[in-house]
Amino acid sequence: MKNLFKALAGFQQEVPTIHQGTKGYGYTYSNLNTIFKVINPILKKYELGFTQLIEGNSIKTIIFHSESGESLESITEIPQGVTLKGMNTFQVNGSGITYYRRYSLSSALGLVTDVDSDATGEEIKKTDSQIAEEYNNSIKTAKANLKASKDLNSLVKAWGRLTVDQKNNKEVTELKDSLKVKHS
Repeated sequence: MKNLFKALAGFQQEVPTIHQGTKGYGYTYSNLNTIFKVINPILKKYELGFTQLIEGNSIKTIIFHSESGESLESITEIPQGVTLKGMNTFQVNGSGITYYRRYSLSSALGLVTDVDSDATGEEIKKTDSQIAEEYNNSIKTAKANLKASKDLNSLVKAWGRLTVDQKNNKEVTELKDSLKVKHS
């Protein structure tokens, strides 16, 4: 990892703060286009690249050094069951993917892409029924992801992407065990 870390350190010393001022929900940030325009020439200079893959409900960000083949990976889970005013399910999912791509890439590369707004938001408390509904939806999603596995390898990958709460659910565990027998 010596080559990757050396190149990443050089990149981080050279990359500027990236702040375009695009307005979001009470904050400003840089969109992916702006980020790419700034980072791509500097990444190239240090022989660095990245890819972001969608795996189930997560985005896997891979930073790699093209010369040595060394890489770092980070997995960011995309929250499910989110509703946004005026958006259908597909638009909400697309928005979530873009949002988490931007923040997972910024985190992996050590970028500053927005105005620091720590502690300016107010947490919205969820009702017990909202919490129960989110949990039930999470379990349904976990079961669907496990059922989609075609073989033992894909079952292991699907299991690895589940949250601790999903893995601790009796129905999910029993389904995993039955599919394990089926795929063996």
